[in-house]
Amino acid sequence: MAGRREREWPRPGACRVITIANQKGGVGKTTSSVNIAASLALHGAQVLVVDLDPQGNASTALGVDHHAEIPSIYDVLIEDTPMADIVVAAPDIPNLFCAPATLNLAGAEIELVSKVARESRLRRALDAYETDKFDYVLIDCPPSLGLLTVNALVGGDELLIPIQCEYYALEGLGQLIRTVDLVKAHLNPALNVSTILLTMYDARTRLAAQVAEDVRQHFGDIVLKTVIPRSVRVSEAPSYGQSVITYDPGSSGALAYSEAASEMAHRNAGAAT
Repeated sequence: MAGRREREWPRPGACRVITIANQKGGVGKTTSSVNIAASLALHGAQVLVVDLDPQGNASTALGVDHHAEIPSIYDVLIEDTPMADIVVAAPDIPNLFCAPATLNLAGAEIELVSKVARESRLRRALDAYETDKFDYVLIDCPPSLGLLTVNALVGGDELLIPIQCEYYALEGLGQLIRTVDLVKAHLNPALNVSTILLTMYDARTRLAAQVAEDVRQHFGDIVLKTVIPRSVRVSEAPSYGQSVITYDPGSSGALAYSEAASEMAHRNAGAAT
């Protein structure tokens, strides 16, 4: 594993802003955000995680303080605070930074309604920030299709959708795709569904294999070859303020997320050349 970490992956030609969204809860959005970010950072990329979930789980998993008095993404969206004033370095991983979320964000959905250009406030904040110094900006969304998620869709260039290998996996996905189409038509024509990640894969069940096959048939090449297995270590890591990549680098979950991040890094490099 140490050898793998030392080897740098190809860097994108320009900063990739990737929104990670699925309005269904418990599919692995935050887990995927922090572990892909950690993997990319450990292989030489400069990475920023923007935590848009009021629960602040991504901030927790990166070991970043996010109690109510901390300057956070709420201040950026509602008070027009510059992004540079809230971004902090993740303590355990070099090259990894976080724009934390606090519970204040829970009220942001209502407060945004009366704001000018309410759907594009995150986009404007990112445009005003020097994102060129990053290779990747990953935006972690709440489990809903409210104004916070719309801000994330307008702010991103790519969309990564984690899909749980369970019976109801594709249910509700149509609603997300319709929202993406509306955002593309009216607010962000550049948005592209670039990546589907299969999570919580249980190799012992025929159902998981069937869901994976259905998703691959439906979405084709944008589905990553790597699947993320169900793993106790992945669930344990955030309670120690860590990603599974640093908590247990040899675990099946850590290796799978590292492999998925590698696929994402190499796919983009191939497209750029």
